[in-house]
Amino acid sequence: MAQLLVRNIEDAVVKKLRGQAAEQGISVEEAHRRLLRTVLGDSAAHPQDNLVAYLRSIPTDDEVEFERAKDLPREVTL
Repeated sequence: MAQLLVRNIEDAVVKKLRGQAAEQGISVEEAHRRLLRTVLGDSAAHPQDNLVAYLRSIPTDDEVEFERAKDLPREVTL
């Protein structure tokens, strides 16, 4: 695979990229790769990224309230 070396990037841009990487739980290099893929329209190059994004979008138990069954507790015979 090819490598790119980008020089003279503004500190604010690097800081923002690092922040986004930290929020997503990925390396800065991976955040950079994803950004380039998105900008260049090649998000299909790594379909697993879509799965990861989907899994992260699933609400946690703190965000969802499930209705409790009204017939609990019920008798259990073993």
